[in-house]
Amino acid sequence: MAVLIIGEHNGSVLNPSAANLAAAASAISSDVDVLVMCQSGEGIVSEAAKLSGIRKVLLAEGEQFNHPIAENVSAQVLQVAKDYSHILFAADSFGKAASPRVAAKLDVAQISEIIKVVSEDTFKRPIYAGAAIATVKSLDPVKVLTVRVTAFDPVGQEGTASIEKIEAVLGTSKVVFLGAEKVESNRPELQSAKIVIAGGRGLANEAEFAEMEQLADKLKAAVGTTRAVVDAGMAPNDWQIGQTGKMIAPDLYIGLGISGAIQHIAGIKDAKVIVAVNKDSEAPIFDVADYGLVADAMDVIRQLQTKL
Repeated sequence: MAVLIIGEHNGSVLNPSAANLAAAASAISSDVDVLVMCQSGEGIVSEAAKLSGIRKVLLAEGEQFNHPIAENVSAQVLQVAKDYSHILFAADSFGKAASPRVAAKLDVAQISEIIKVVSEDTFKRPIYAGAAIATVKSLDPVKVLTVRVTAFDPVGQEGTASIEKIEAVLGTSKVVFLGAEKVESNRPELQSAKIVIAGGRGLANEAEFAEMEQLADKLKAAVGTTRAVVDAGMAPNDWQIGQTGKMIAPDLYIGLGISGAIQHIAGIKDAKVIVAVNKDSEAPIFDVADYGLVADAMDVIRQLQTKL
């Protein structure tokens, strides 16, 4: 029984989620391989080979992976799927696009967003926005899983895995990559940041969000928000935290003016320390916060600015 994890990257650096995937895979089997698909993978595969517990890194190189699309990724995974009992993707936009295609082609059921490995065929996953945890057993010969990476501590960097170059599949001609819009920022990436400061509807406008950003920069923190704020056009989509946004697990999360809808709580519950500031003492976020302060969010932001 061997497990394959899919190593995401940005074209030059391995995504940190690979270390969390490796931890989840190691809970299933001691035989864990990484598949890296890229245009040029020398640096990426060397990072993957250092992950503790990895047996082998499979490298598929080709221009079709310069901007990987789900059709090409799933085809490459299917080429090697026969050698594995489990195939693991991160539960992000990349994994959610490719994993259902792999499962459909293998005629198996995909299991989404696992947070715990009970045994080789049994897993725990959240349902109802995290209000309940389902235990799911799969009888399929191949288990195709997406993993909520924040639920697994990353493995170390002491590995010495071998590297094997494999034949790359031909790129599809039916779907063509046209372009991507990326938001450039000097702040830490939201899902890997140690400190996250998030603002909600308690901040009235973009000017108040700008003040929160200044505080975040002083703390070297990532910035997040809720879906309601994004829908109102006061913050970009990539700031959204929650069930339909990003799942985070920072050392410190500070929620400013956030009431704590269940969808947002689902995205922050893995944070080690949760600090909530809201002038409504009945706000649901106080039920999950380690520290709570009943106060106006902007007053707290400005007071912290003067102290830092």
